[in-house]
Amino acid sequence: MTQLVTTKDTLRTARAAMTGSVAVVMTMGALHEGHLALVARARELADRVILTDFVNPLQFGDPKDLETYPRDVPADVAMVEGIVDLVFAPSVEEMYPVLPPAVGVSSGRLGTLFEGASRPGHFDGVVTVVTKLLSLTRPDVAVFGRKDAQQLAIIQALVRDLELPVRIDPVEIAREETGLARSSRNVRLSEQGRRDALALSRAIRDVEQAAPSTTGVIAALERARDAGSAGVAWDYALAVDPVTFEEIATGYRGQALVMLAAVVDGVRLLDAAVVEATRP
Repeated sequence: MTQLVTTKDTLRTARAAMTGSVAVVMTMGALHEGHLALVARARELADRVILTDFVNPLQFGDPKDLETYPRDVPADVAMVEGIVDLVFAPSVEEMYPVLPPAVGVSSGRLGTLFEGASRPGHFDGVVTVVTKLLSLTRPDVAVFGRKDAQQLAIIQALVRDLELPVRIDPVEIAREETGLARSSRNVRLSEQGRRDALALSRAIRDVEQAAPSTTGVIAALERARDAGSAGVAWDYALAVDPVTFEEIATGYRGQALVMLAAVVDGVRLLDAAVVEATRP
């Protein structure tokens, strides 16, 4: 039976009683099949699984976006009943007695690029809550999806640079039958919006088909941006060096991280892929 806890003290007590290895899956609720894929991976890696269900206000720049973000903790708990050991679903007041907190964590230079440039302060909010949740859950491993590629890279850097005692395990993107990357935000798309949103997964498919040609990858991304439609407002569609996050040029050789962000139907959507760019 899955245990639901809502306070930090109760979580600490429950965590202390756990035996064996522990994995954590961090979510902002509105669970879907993509989250279940993370849970399944966590089950493979550890004896016990903790799922956190918390809409973190620190990572929202737009108050309207925070207000409209879907929340349904009972439905979330029902979805993971029996497949996670514990759900931690605190209130904002429980997580942040003082808001904004007096001390936070900085995401550094990586947090100012791309998604961070479009959403100033977003990644500082992410790494602050991730650090708090890692401290509270004390997992052996934490699983994160590859769709939020920049977030994953920043969390990996957080753990590496601050010597946090946890292993980060990336999980491949879960997709709907249409190819659309699963996201809690998809519920806000209209039927037309869902059709328009397929521009992102088409771009990923075209890039993967163009690899391993570096020139082909870059050209496929340019075509995606230029093709556009009235329903898709691209923020960025590019390939970067996964270490430096510098955009690749035609002379680049190696692994490339493809990152897409667009607004469809008023909803910000992300997609990503890792490709090998090993020839001209």
